[in-house]
Amino acid sequence: MNMQARRRISYACPMRDVLDRIGDAWSLLVMLELMNGPCRFNALARVVDGISRRMLTVTLRNLERDGLVSREVLPTSPPSVEYALTPLGLSLQSALVALRDWAVEHQPAINTNRRAFDAREEA
Repeated sequence: MNMQARRRISYACPMRDVLDRIGDAWSLLVMLELMNGPCRFNALARVVDGISRRMLTVTLRNLERDGLVSREVLPTSPPSVEYALTPLGLSLQSALVALRDWAVEHQPAINTNRRAFDAREEA
């Protein structure tokens, strides 16, 4: 069999940089929620199941730093903060929705495969 040697691909390129952000534990879930429209911090904390307030703060700051999310302090008493996807963040919508839909559709098969693998490893 004649197989050519694979060339090493450097992912210190845009792909790895972007996947490091949107592929972390919470960014994808936060962005999917913000696709429904702007949301205040406390509302996000309630709807993103399992996220701590500290982790939500870190996630939102990182998304804001990357220009995917905007932060607006509302002139209320006490002040509240609202987050929204920027045009750059919205440009990811079709890719993120496709990934979400794929995960929902295929999670049962993945779980079945995990159980089968674990059973083989235990045997």
